[in-house]
Amino acid sequence: MKSDHRPLLRRTVLRLAAGLGAATAVRLVAADPAASPARPAAPVAGAAGSPAAAFRGRPLAYRLRPMTGQTPPRYRPAAPPVRTRPFEQLTDIGHAMVLSFDDGPDPLYTPQILDTLREHDVRAMFFLCGEMANDNRDLVRRISDEGHTVGNHSWTHPLVTKLSRAGITDELGRTSDVIEEITGAAPLWYRAPYGAWNRDSFEIGAALGMEPMAWTVDTLDWTVPGTDTIVHRVRQGAGPGVVVLSHDAGGDRSQSVAALRRYLPELLDDGYRLTVPRRR
Repeated sequence: MKSDHRPLLRRTVLRLAAGLGAATAVRLVAADPAASPARPAAPVAGAAGSPAAAFRGRPLAYRLRPMTGQTPPRYRPAAPPVRTRPFEQLTDIGHAMVLSFDDGPDPLYTPQILDTLREHDVRAMFFLCGEMANDNRDLVRRISDEGHTVGNHSWTHPLVTKLSRAGITDELGRTSDVIEEITGAAPLWYRAPYGAWNRDSFEIGAALGMEPMAWTVDTLDWTVPGTDTIVHRVRQGAGPGVVVLSHDAGGDRSQSVAALRRYLPELLDDGYRLTVPRRR
């Protein structure tokens, strides 16, 4: 997201996804790429709700095109079920937490967050807006190359519940398209702007091969409440399986950067393993 002012919605229509029939369940695991491989990761429970039949339609254009990058295609798990609610936390992963950052990548703040994560050998989730990813391709590559999870956060950060199915498909499809073009792999996770989900977004996200990820702890850092307040919210909400929401773009994120530098080593000292979810 380029600023705190939401841009006008783009209404370009893409073709809908191919019919998937009844979706099958997806297994999720939490695994830190930097962790020791001696102990296998624990399974993560899925969100509540029975899978619904995925919507039928014509294939999305970007799914039919050959990859333009030089990176070989990566392993892609089975299509996920259509869920009725997003994942809000991860269970059965031990003393572990997930850090996530929305709205980027931003050329000023994202590199500082990446530097801090690298200093502590920690991986996180970055939910990217397509327009920001397209404008900052080198940063997208760095996020991916350093082992972080690249997620889909729509193209322009609209209120999804106000969009038509074609509009949602455009927002999610174009973003998956540019992420795959840059990194060589389509995103497997997406997050609705403002946390506003509806049935259409669940169905279209699943048809694009993505699972919905929300959060447990909202730092509300976009309100610029002060570094101490952000640190307090993370520390107060810390717990096994918790997913923390912060931002690396969309406005002045200097407090978010400063807060991360404080609470990350504190969480590690408390014995938390900072990890990212994996699907298989």
